[in-house]
Amino acid sequence: MPKLAAVPLDVPEVLLITPQKFTDNRGYFAETYQATDFAELGIRCSFVQDSQALSIQSNTVRGLHFQRPPMSQAKLVRVLRGRIFDAVVDIRRGSPTYGRWCAATLTAEGGEQLFVPHGFAHAYCTLEPNTEVFYKVDNLYSKECDGGVLWNDPAIGISWPVAERDAIMSEKDRNLPLLVNFNTPFQAQGV
Repeated sequence: MPKLAAVPLDVPEVLLITPQKFTDNRGYFAETYQATDFAELGIRCSFVQDSQALSIQSNTVRGLHFQRPPMSQAKLVRVLRGRIFDAVVDIRRGSPTYGRWCAATLTAEGGEQLFVPHGFAHAYCTLEPNTEVFYKVDNLYSKECDGGVLWNDPAIGISWPVAERDAIMSEKDRNLPLLVNFNTPFQAQGV
């Protein structure tokens, strides 16, 4: 039996990955990351940093974030407690899916993980109070390379589960640029 189930989303480089759970009367055990299993899926990142975020209230929105080269990051995102609506936008110049978004609901109970490659902006909205999100990245955080695109840019059109007036977010995230005003540093491969 495979240890991982992986499903490409509407932007095929973004994968929804569900590790196999082994359950008994004590609870469950799951391998959430094993390099050789992920390599079989085409994910050959060397993850160098783990990060964790707690959002106290439902409707907390974080993102759409990315890091510019040379510190760009691929991410592997999962939920330790609660549920999130997790959204990803292709920001690679020349990509046939440039500006297209895809999303999945990740839950602590389900154990789903989202793989976000380089060249994609990432955001999530908490669907329950006290939600904890954990993610692995393949490059260290760099304030100088930190960037983003406005979470509710109408040109992108993400179907968020929260209205703008109800979103809890940082001022920084509320003031990110629209995609039309964004000069992407990412280039699709082969273009």
